[in-house]
Amino acid sequence: MIGRTSKRTGGTNGREAPPCPNIWAKAGGHPCWKVQKALDEQGIDYEIAKGPWPRRKNRTAVLEGTGQALYPAIEFEDGSWYREESKNMVQTILDGRLMEKASGQPVA
Repeated sequence: MIGRTSKRTGGTNGREAPPCPNIWAKAGGHPCWKVQKALDEQGIDYEIAKGPWPRRKNRTAVLEGTGQALYPAIEFEDGSWYREESKNMVQTILDGRLMEKASGQPVA
C-alpha cells in the first residue's frame, strides 16, 4: 500500500506503504493496524495503497525500497523508505520522529 503521508498541522509530506490487504482487520495485534493507529493518533494524513499479499516474492516495491519483503513499511515522497518491526515503528511515530527516517529531509 502506498500513499501520501502528511502532518495535518502542516508537516512534511511522505508516503506510506503499510499493509497487506487485510488492513480492514483492525485487530489490536495486527502490525499494519498498529502503525496506522499511531499515524492517526499523531494526526498524520496518509493513503493506504494495497500491496501484494500473501506472496512476499511479489512485493517488489517494498523489497527494493527496504531490502525486505515485510509489511508494514513507509515510503516517503522523496522515495526513501522506512521499515522496522511494527512496535519500533509505532514508537518512532508516537515520539514524533517519523520524518527523521526519511532521507533528504531536514530534522527539525
